[in-house]
Amino acid sequence: MSNAKAGTGNGERGMVGSAIIKAEGLGKTYAEGKLRTPVFDGLNFAVEAGETVAILGPSGAGKSTLLHLLGGLDTPTSGEVYVAGQKMSALSDAARGRLRNRALGFVYQFHHLLPEFTALENVMLPVLLNGTGVHEATAKARTLLESVGLGHRLEHKPGELSGGERQRAAVARALVNGPGCVLGDEPTGNLDEKTAAHVFGQMLELNRAQRTSLVLVTHDRSLARRLDRVLELHEGRLREVAAADV
Repeated sequence: MSNAKAGTGNGERGMVGSAIIKAEGLGKTYAEGKLRTPVFDGLNFAVEAGETVAILGPSGAGKSTLLHLLGGLDTPTSGEVYVAGQKMSALSDAARGRLRNRALGFVYQFHHLLPEFTALENVMLPVLLNGTGVHEATAKARTLLESVGLGHRLEHKPGELSGGERQRAAVARALVNGPGCVLGDEPTGNLDEKTAAHVFGQMLELNRAQRTSLVLVTHDRSLARRLDRVLELHEGRLREVAAADV
């Protein structure tokens, strides 16, 4: 378990210096015509380097919205998000994209692998986008795919892989640039229980080997219990959940 100081009751742990992701006064309201739908407001949240955090909550609570805001995939209505010490709102779209590719990895319930590319090519892409040469990108992607047990499936396209294999390839892709934090949105939610446990175990093993932080949105409390800290998002507030209550 993490030995960081206790939080404020709203997801933050007072980790300004070591936080890989930090949200201050975060708010999000969706507007459609005259209708305003607030998701949350004044939310504070921080994850320190190497920490693993699960976010639980009922459907519609805003868990995925929060993850998209933390990853710079959506813009908050109010407040700020800092990634690796950089204020996301101060960056251009191009600079924000570069920061995401360098500092963050993403794994979703559906793998989002490009169907026309092989597993190896899919995992190479984030490295190539960083300007790394093909030889080094190939070596990095091959090493990670081998570490998740896909060394024999390098040349297979997503349609030729099982569901668990596709998710393992997605995990490898998320970690190939050595990000400071991986954001996972129900990454095993589309798998059977046994496969989900296997994929999640490999994900945790790689995260901890690389000292990468992990923020995981999940409905699976058995998976959440394996992380350092569990938070629940309910009625626009984040609260820390004691291990005994998970």
